[in-house]
Amino acid sequence: MIRHRPHGIEHPYATSLDQRVPVLPLAGQRVVLGVWASAEVDSVSCEWRTADGLVSLALAPHAGSAADAAALAGGEGHLAGAQAAALGGDGGWAVESPPVTGSADYRFVAGDQSTEWFRVVSADWTTNVPVGVDVALTGGGERLAGDVEWLVSADGVHRARFALALRPGDHVVGFGERFDHLDQAGRRLDAVVFEQYKAQGAHGRTYLPMPFAHVIGTDSWGFHVRTSRRTWYDVGATTPDRLVVEVALGGSAKESVDLAIYDGTPTAVLSAFLDEAGRAEELPDWVFRLWASGNEWNTQRIVLDRMDKHRELDIPVGAVVIEAWSDEEGIMIPRDALYAPHPDGSPFKDGDFGYPADGAWPDPRGMVAELHDRHVKVLLWQIPLLKTADSEPGLHEQVLAEGAALVAGGHAVLEDDGTPYHNRGWWFPKSLLPDLSTAATREWWTAKRAYLVRDWDVDGFKTDGGEHAWGHDLRYGDGSRGDEGNNRYPVHYARAFGDLLRAHGKAPVTFSRSGFTGSQAHGVFWAGDEDSTWEAFRNSVTAGLTAAACGIVYWGWDLAGFSGPVPDAELYLRAAAASTFMPIMQYHSEFNHHQLPPRDRTPWHVAETSGDERVVPVFRRFAHLRERLVAYLAREAATTIATDRPLMRPLFFDQPADSFVWTRPRQWMLGADLLVNPVTSPGATSWTSYLPAGDWVDVWTGDVVLGGQEHRRDTPIDLIPVYCRAAAWPSFAGVFDVR
Repeated sequence: MIRHRPHGIEHPYATSLDQRVPVLPLAGQRVVLGVWASAEVDSVSCEWRTADGLVSLALAPHAGSAADAAALAGGEGHLAGAQAAALGGDGGWAVESPPVTGSADYRFVAGDQSTEWFRVVSADWTTNVPVGVDVALTGGGERLAGDVEWLVSADGVHRARFALALRPGDHVVGFGERFDHLDQAGRRLDAVVFEQYKAQGAHGRTYLPMPFAHVIGTDSWGFHVRTSRRTWYDVGATTPDRLVVEVALGGSAKESVDLAIYDGTPTAVLSAFLDEAGRAEELPDWVFRLWASGNEWNTQRIVLDRMDKHRELDIPVGAVVIEAWSDEEGIMIPRDALYAPHPDGSPFKDGDFGYPADGAWPDPRGMVAELHDRHVKVLLWQIPLLKTADSEPGLHEQVLAEGAALVAGGHAVLEDDGTPYHNRGWWFPKSLLPDLSTAATREWWTAKRAYLVRDWDVDGFKTDGGEHAWGHDLRYGDGSRGDEGNNRYPVHYARAFGDLLRAHGKAPVTFSRSGFTGSQAHGVFWAGDEDSTWEAFRNSVTAGLTAAACGIVYWGWDLAGFSGPVPDAELYLRAAAASTFMPIMQYHSEFNHHQLPPRDRTPWHVAETSGDERVVPVFRRFAHLRERLVAYLAREAATTIATDRPLMRPLFFDQPADSFVWTRPRQWMLGADLLVNPVTSPGATSWTSYLPAGDWVDVWTGDVVLGGQEHRRDTPIDLIPVYCRAAAWPSFAGVFDVR
């Protein structure tokens, strides 16, 4: 058996063994033709046919991108091996083609087997499109620098490329949630939704991109490429006075780009963008309390034990996120529950289940009620995938019935040929993907989970894993193809569960890691999977600030990281201090196959692991401070939604003309009055902050500090540099423990 797919699995950053690279060559460029062959194949040839005749090319064994795949996997962790294996392996063959000019046809032959004929065309960048091709760029005005170029082949127009003028000293911030730098000036990046399992800062990839950015310099402005297709940016890296934008198009003979330019202050620019993208909905105050979770909290006993320990140690907690509650086949039925299958895939109610007394969840309704009595809200984990017989043997008959109903009801994302799409990624591979682009499927999918809200009374959902739609030609029920619809998928996903919660009188508290333009209007976000390292800490702060600059209000991260060995006391407490002054404060730990010692990120386990007796009392102090900040955070979030001034705000928003704010890219304003500068390096006994003009108060001493200059203060482990605007200091009476 031999297989070739010109686009491969469509991993946006790596190639698969059976792929053509590049898919669309420039005129005169050679392409690498890859094939996967089964083990009995001992030779593969390619018949390459052009107007000049047919030639035969011999393929050589090819190992693919196994090394690249391993690098993509992000080191240790329960998904690392699966991610690496998705692209590497045996069976690869490859050959370099002759130069492609115009078009060529090719196929592969192995013994008596041959593939179909494939066609490859070359393309050219041009400012003068051929007769019969209709292209246009709308918007840009005087910000455009030079002519628009179009990538044109015999089939149509595939990309647009244009430049926006930059001035010396301009800073460029945005592009969604970014982990590597606050200021992207001098760098190259792209915007495509992608699950980079850890090390996002090193790779420059993100779960939550947006084709929007601020430009801050002698004047402030911003831009938005109004597209859901992939975009690329050269932010003065090649030519310092040019921000070059490349936009994927549909490949037809009639294509256009719609570019919005917004002038004004950073807040005015963001407001204009949010007029189009949508704004956050005000969420209840409880979201600002401490959230707690661990991927191995997989029984009712463990969950209640963790909450008991919080109460025993006087560490207030406001929400528990239960990940490992379901059978993890369809993510809708409790593990160990007894029930009669529904062959038609119709929804269950709680009364359909029996819960063994010695099972994982003997009384889930009672557990939720008890947690509510303790003033603890409950969120349950979700992913938008449904396992299949191809993805995992031995599945329960119910999940197979669900899959059949999904397909028969027209609720599945489809391949171009109309067959159901199966996940091409490494997590839940070959699973079906519900087509959440349509209201009918959103309602069908969430109806199966309605009993969790209606009967169990849960308060929200962790809408994890919205990054599994790979393929430019996937078909969605709203009429879009994959190149348009894939980036929108996580927006539809969070919307679906927000609507479910609203339908049962709950606030739409979804907790997502992926998104795109439009995600601003849908719930809470966290920065995704990351290791417990100082570098990840710093990168996560940057992620929060860039997300905020693009209109994400309710944002947090797995404080001190969720993966790898348990963080040491210093990293954990510095991270807890920083999270106390972020919109969402929460800790979480990764699945580790229940190996001992456990890797929980609870404060008492970090104390036990590190042997540092300071952990629990210091964490307790920050958790109580967080409780006292809830009213301020809720008030400031409401102000943010009304005014578009970010809640967790990079300093340039308030001080765009102050060049010194760029020397402290990890400082932020929290609401109107608090300036925060976390300690993000180990061993620091003092820390320097830049205070903009005005009078400030050190919240730990009550001392007035003059702004417009740097200020250095001691930073013992139980303290984070925080300053309050002097005029607002009286309103914080009783909030801070002034020493």
